[in-house]
Amino acid sequence: MAVVSVCILATGKDFMIVNMGPHHPSMHGVLRLIVTLDGEDVIDCEPVLGYLHRGMEKIAENRTIIQYLPYVTRWDYLATMFTEAITVNGPEQLGNIQVPKRASYIRVIMLELSRIASHLLWLGPFMADIGAQTPFFYIFRERELVYDLFEAATGMRMMHNYFRIGGIAADLPHGWIDKCLDFCDYFLTGVVEYQKLITRNPIFLERVEGVGIVGGEEAINWGLSGPMLRASGIDWDLRKVDHYESYDEFDWEVQWQKEGDSLARYLVRIGEMTESIKIIQQALEGIPGGPYENLEIRCFDRKSDQEWNDFEDRFISKKPSPTFELPKQELYVRVEAPKGELGIFLIGDQSGFPWRWKIRPPGFINLQILPQLVKRKKLADIMTILGSIDIIMGEVDR
Repeated sequence: MAVVSVCILATGKDFMIVNMGPHHPSMHGVLRLIVTLDGEDVIDCEPVLGYLHRGMEKIAENRTIIQYLPYVTRWDYLATMFTEAITVNGPEQLGNIQVPKRASYIRVIMLELSRIASHLLWLGPFMADIGAQTPFFYIFRERELVYDLFEAATGMRMMHNYFRIGGIAADLPHGWIDKCLDFCDYFLTGVVEYQKLITRNPIFLERVEGVGIVGGEEAINWGLSGPMLRASGIDWDLRKVDHYESYDEFDWEVQWQKEGDSLARYLVRIGEMTESIKIIQQALEGIPGGPYENLEIRCFDRKSDQEWNDFEDRFISKKPSPTFELPKQELYVRVEAPKGELGIFLIGDQSGFPWRWKIRPPGFINLQILPQLVKRKKLADIMTILGSIDIIMGEVDR
């Protein structure tokens, strides 16, 4: 308030402070923006976070990795496979556990399907936010097919609990690969349809071209990642940089644009969906046989003189929970999620629980630049810029 009153004294103008939120009727979650307006012009914008904070990092510190896996899908609940991937990748690297080739290929297929589902559910609300209702209904048609594939393979549509340390929970069911290949062929026609409907639409271009420009150096300084970084002319994708899973074995291109505006971010994401289909098709055609889980890491031969009420015995009625011991080391592990670099800083201390589990959510770090982007813009541009950043409050607040 103090800042606003100083502005009034300096300019003689009466500014208006507006609350956008905290219940914005959208799928991004509960975000509150305190916006200072001079007529239609935005003078200042302060995001208020924490409405979806659930203490995810603290919960991790008293759960084994297997117990914690169902929780992680609640960070970014539109790209759930990525949160599971990062949760098992950390312990795998700490314990130097090999993942069978077949499991690695299946992981890549699931991750890329999840990327497509996430980008689709970014596209619909983004278009709805800037006034185009039709794409919102179209995206659910394709997204439903992705979720049908997930349901057939994992048993769940959204919160899959599918990844395991050293592999995956279950092999692909009979006929799944053919169904997935059919989906890939169908989806490419869907992307063409979106491009016809949206990309050259003059009203759409008027709303997004030149709005929310981020330069390359500025993007690096703010720590932006994912489509936000690649739309600013930086050719950086962790799938190419870190060579995790088996992405090196597929032929695909990193999508990037030079302009750095909301249109460039839209083009990067549309391009990424097409590239994901290319990766999925190659993985499905070249998927090897063999085991889908490295069973050697399921060490059940614990010491025999356990106390009766020991931690292990709480699972007496369930399938035994492999209590994988985290070595006394620290590690930062990251994956290229649809929204950017999703990372975890993990400290083990020779027990089944992590000593520290720090999440680096891409949405939280990409959201930092919002106040700078909306200043001196019109009120209507806030929704365009916020939509183009692509945030999910579940992972922003954790």
